[in-house]
Amino acid sequence: MADTISTAQPVRTAAPLRAWYLVAAAAAFAVMTTAILSPGFWFLNFVHVMTGALWTGIDLFMGFVFGPILRSVSFETRRTMIAGLIPRTLILMPTLSIITSTSGWFLAVRTGFLDLGYPEFWWVIASLAIVTVLTVQGLGYLLPTNLRLYFEVQKAQPDGQKIARWMKTYVRVVAVQGTMQVAIIVVMARFATGF
Repeated sequence: MADTISTAQPVRTAAPLRAWYLVAAAAAFAVMTTAILSPGFWFLNFVHVMTGALWTGIDLFMGFVFGPILRSVSFETRRTMIAGLIPRTLILMPTLSIITSTSGWFLAVRTGFLDLGYPEFWWVIASLAIVTVLTVQGLGYLLPTNLRLYFEVQKAQPDGQKIARWMKTYVRVVAVQGTMQVAIIVVMARFATGF
């Protein structure tokens, strides 16, 4: 009698956090530091705009494109997608948000936006309020949820209901992040075009 071959799929664990993710983040922080210390305006502006565009683009894509797709696929597909995505975004998103916010602060100092009078200074307050909400949501909710998801999908028998519940809230928070990103673009466009 021929041996039967098992068709059961092996348990897929989450992709590991690779050392080069940390090296890339460190390199990005070094570029930011160089831009802050450089005497010119262009390089600091480039770092701020580039990281802001990446942060905003990824947030909008995750909240309004990837999130709805993720909710509609099977648990195993969702598990595989989460397992591949989280290790890549776990370092990337905090790095982009920190660099965007920090370079933006130094750019505001260098361009004199912090010395504006009222009513123009309300635009500065609006940008600080939006960045505060983005940071609190990102580091206070999204990052810990990413970690919980990362460890849950590595289990041999992950709790599908728990993952679905986390992802439902997670996608909503990412959608709010995307909306706040659009709001900050409105404020930044106001800064760029003058008052």
